[in-house]
Amino acid sequence: MTEPIRIANCSGFYGDRLSAAAEMVDGGPIDVLTGDWLAELTMLILARTRAKHPRGGYARTFVSQMEQVMGSCLDRGIKVVSNAGGLDPSSCAEALSEVADRLGLAPTIAYVEGDDLLPRLGELVEAGIDLAHFETGEPVGDVSRFISANAYLGCWGIVDALERGADIVVTGRVTDAAVVCGPAAWHHGWGRDDWDALAGAVVAGHVIECGTQATGGNYSFFTEVPGLVRPGFPWAEVAADGSSVIGKHDGAGGQVSIGTVTSQLLYEIGSPAYLGPDVTARFDTIELSEPAPDRVRISGTRGEPPPRTLKVAMNELGGFRNDMTIALTGLDIEAKAELVEAGFWAACPFGPDDLASVTTSLVRTDSPDPATNEEAVALWRLSVKDPDERKVGRAVSNAVIELALANIPGFFAIGGGPAPGRPYGVYRPAVVPADLVPQHVVVLGSDRTVVDSVAPGGVVDVLAAPGPDAPVPTGDTRRAPIGRVVGARSGDKGGNANLGVFARSDEAWAWLDAFLTTERLRTLLPETADLVVERHRLPALRSLNFVIVGLLQEGVAASTRQDGQAKSLGEWLRARVVEVPASLLD
Repeated sequence: MTEPIRIANCSGFYGDRLSAAAEMVDGGPIDVLTGDWLAELTMLILARTRAKHPRGGYARTFVSQMEQVMGSCLDRGIKVVSNAGGLDPSSCAEALSEVADRLGLAPTIAYVEGDDLLPRLGELVEAGIDLAHFETGEPVGDVSRFISANAYLGCWGIVDALERGADIVVTGRVTDAAVVCGPAAWHHGWGRDDWDALAGAVVAGHVIECGTQATGGNYSFFTEVPGLVRPGFPWAEVAADGSSVIGKHDGAGGQVSIGTVTSQLLYEIGSPAYLGPDVTARFDTIELSEPAPDRVRISGTRGEPPPRTLKVAMNELGGFRNDMTIALTGLDIEAKAELVEAGFWAACPFGPDDLASVTTSLVRTDSPDPATNEEAVALWRLSVKDPDERKVGRAVSNAVIELALANIPGFFAIGGGPAPGRPYGVYRPAVVPADLVPQHVVVLGSDRTVVDSVAPGGVVDVLAAPGPDAPVPTGDTRRAPIGRVVGARSGDKGGNANLGVFARSDEAWAWLDAFLTTERLRTLLPETADLVVERHRLPALRSLNFVIVGLLQEGVAASTRQDGQAKSLGEWLRARVVEVPASLLD
């Protein structure tokens, strides 16, 4: 049996800590360096970058990181696997080759492509492939409007590149977990139907994909985490059976605990059957333990065959938008909001019916008897969208500024002055048959191979782990924020939001499971009242996961919510005051 492989993360998003690669390479022993650069929003950003700078649709920060560590990685036999290739993995690979030449190094560099379906959309539609929105069923319509369309590839192109001797592997849009699953499958020699092993590696990849979110970042109980001023990045030591140990380098800030790992397991998921191109990982079979400080063992994960389709993330330019915020200070806040809104429409050359979308909101950030000027301020927020930039550009911002001396007392705007409208993107998910999207693997200076994206079929019976068996606490209750008892982690899933809630004791889980129904969640978070809310149980993790359909409208870039990525949704829930069993608070 092969020894475990230690796979380290050095990026959770495009723009993450630039020094993280060097920290992970120099801070302790690792076998593979990887990270995630590609959020759904990032693909839109890279598409706009590529439109201005051809062959520039990749994450340049990754190239900068590799300039810092390429020599050390080659000396120590550390493989590098990255999805930083974005929309142009070949150009990213060439940029790495230029860095290597400049440093006098000779790594074997490979890239994986085939995910970019934008040039093929027309032929796919003509061939009868239904690219309808996979949640709403809306027909795809004219495909010429899209600026990016990328299938989520799996890990086997990465495996092929490593088998062919690659030191550095750059991919386009693969799943976030594939950059961990690929090296693990290569190292251990897994087959395509080793469902449980693959599922375990996917879970490990999901935990470390967002970097320091596994070591205490964005953690509800952050006051318990030491060194959070500068948390270290995580690694996953994946064993031959797919089980793993999550850890961090000794001496690095932050903490790896059952709490931090549970929190990250709940991030941006849907049902417990976590679909992927290589395996369906059953999150309701995961078991966690703490064998040592800052070490969490993940075991028991079961896997099932994946769907015969691949998810496709498409982005189109939705038009233009403008967002303005006016401060409302002191007394008569609601009357001031009404006057600002009426004054704005009186000054604007376009009425609300002339615009594609108008959203206004009154945000009560003010306090009674305010001790500071800032505590006296509430906000009136305006968001407008339209295909015609002239309608939402300076026509809107000028109308707001005209009110400065002619409207409410204490008028001032939050943000800049008159500005043109900003283009925004609309995210659209679809699926495509996996057999139509092979992976192309190119080793620089060598030939190209083609890797099939179709996984084996079959049926696997999987039972969810039962979780703890504890009675629901009874007796006296006290009014307290629910977050005194439970933690949460939330985020975006396209136009939907996910909200994971977890307990840290068996008794607290029994209460949470009984208390936090879908109906109760709607009451605590009124903004969800008119939306479809899915509730999923993960008893072995003492957790619930809610999917709030449509909360983020047409996706992060188009959302008019103050928090367009739903990152704060969980902390809002934790702040709500409810009747909590006194025994849990004590």
